[in-house]
Amino acid sequence: MNLEIKQILKETFGYEEFRFEQENIISSVVNGNDVLAVMPTGAGKSICYQIPALYLDGIAIVISPLISLMNDQVTGLLEYGVKATFLNSELSFEQRLERENLIRSGEIKIVYVSPEGLLTHRMLEFFGELDVSLIAIDEAHCVSQWGHEFRKDYMRLGELRREFPGVVFLALTATADSRTRADIIKQLNFKDHDVYLSSFDRPNIHYQITERVSEIRQLNDFIKENHEGETGIVYCLSRKKVERVALELQKLGFNAYMYHAGRTKLQKQKAQDAFNKQEDVIIVATIAFGMGIDRPDVRFVAHLDLPKSVENYYQETGRAGRDGEKASAWMIYGLQDIIKLSQMIETSDASDQYKQQAKAKLNSMLGICETSNCRRTEILNYFGESKEKCDFCDTCEEDIETFDATIDAQKVLSTIYRTGQIFGAGYIIDVLRGSKNNKVLERGHDRLSVYSIGKDKPKEYWSFIIRQLLTSNYISIRDWQYRNLKIEKKSSEILSKEITYNLRKIQLKSERKKSSKKSVNINHERDDLFESLRSLRREIASESSLPPYMIFSDKSLHDMCLILPRNKSEFLMVHGVGQSKNEKYGNDFLKVIGNYKN
Repeated sequence: MNLEIKQILKETFGYEEFRFEQENIISSVVNGNDVLAVMPTGAGKSICYQIPALYLDGIAIVISPLISLMNDQVTGLLEYGVKATFLNSELSFEQRLERENLIRSGEIKIVYVSPEGLLTHRMLEFFGELDVSLIAIDEAHCVSQWGHEFRKDYMRLGELRREFPGVVFLALTATADSRTRADIIKQLNFKDHDVYLSSFDRPNIHYQITERVSEIRQLNDFIKENHEGETGIVYCLSRKKVERVALELQKLGFNAYMYHAGRTKLQKQKAQDAFNKQEDVIIVATIAFGMGIDRPDVRFVAHLDLPKSVENYYQETGRAGRDGEKASAWMIYGLQDIIKLSQMIETSDASDQYKQQAKAKLNSMLGICETSNCRRTEILNYFGESKEKCDFCDTCEEDIETFDATIDAQKVLSTIYRTGQIFGAGYIIDVLRGSKNNKVLERGHDRLSVYSIGKDKPKEYWSFIIRQLLTSNYISIRDWQYRNLKIEKKSSEILSKEITYNLRKIQLKSERKKSSKKSVNINHERDDLFESLRSLRREIASESSLPPYMIFSDKSLHDMCLILPRNKSEFLMVHGVGQSKNEKYGNDFLKVIGNYKN
């Protein structure tokens, strides 16, 4: 690796070593090759274009999907002493003119733009007159129709090859299977190119998935037992649910904000500012609060609904623990999630081919939820990577038992058949458990042989059995409007006992044990110093109107506690301290460290 590039890494960004495939990606880019880089969230994708931008002559164009992300990235780079700016639709004419003049002067090294903004005639003409060293496409999975957040504006980015024939292209994403990778390369018209796949393993994230029983109570217990006073994101499928959950968390005393596409610009900005600047904030959101989350110290991501694919789940959970410290990915789900997502696929205007792909992705997500194997192993297998059990997920930590569910599956199948295959899961469970509600009695289903044959087990158990049968294609949904169930031909395997239907044993509500896991375990034993440094960081951030993590990450503060630097030369040894931050903040933090009595 070029010595000058190593110096940029340390002197500008304060890092001693490259991570994952950063070094190889940067080498390929500066050598003039197009590159597709697939790196996990938190692996440092931005370094892969920021360092080449500083090393090469000319300016680098970074295509970013969100205005909020552009603003955060530019603010962060300015803190490191890097000249960067953005051009977007929110700028006034005067602001745009001022920034364009700075770019023309050569003072700016990195310019952030949106895909639709860059593709305008005026913008193409503007950059066409300049020396462009690199075009980086962030969130590149949006280019592909097989990516999980496909955007039409991104598909047009291949036109840039005609406008900038000699410029290197760097496409970056956290999630792309082989089909998506091939499509990205095709859509962007890559020439001589390299593909780098970093490990998808995020060993600091603890995975836990369980059945939904009482979601607010379960969420409250999870946060209070594991992450009280820490920052997290709670994802919900619908806007209505986001609002309900946020209000419930506020009633329980949490510093919670809501975020979804239906909120006003001012409301969304308020939530975004709170997320950036407060240290104990919880954002309850739809996936509208998604790409571009840069905060490194998110300690948990909770899903109250099933994500539609492993790619979505991986990217969303990857927003936790970007600083490398322990974090949690916690999820609850139920039968209704499967029905809702399946209905969304079936009733969409997408092609049959896309629907088939979406169903396969949903089934893979369900497979990770229902597995009795290591969850991390299953996630990595999905992305084509192998790993032994991790000992840091719920399935590894618990003794997973299986049981013979053949008879109970027969009971469900028989009930669906004998009630006419025209009712939904809730009604089937009512008949199984011997409900005396009017609908069951009026239809005479209390006189069926299957009535009350499942009264010895709770509703959540029968929901589990129905979910398994649905996932395994022994039953299906006949009509998506009414969500009624019907049995499939292959159910004869169970009904005739040709097979033994073994399932993972679940814990019922009365059997669940509380977790006592804590998220961060730092061994410097200087918690009082850490809190003093944290207080100083908060004070500086408030005065500068910056998010605290842009001053220093928690990891940097913990490193200060471990190293106890005595002067500015030693302060440069701290993770994340470069020349610019050393000059700006070194004296203040060294003073607090100097006053500490070990």
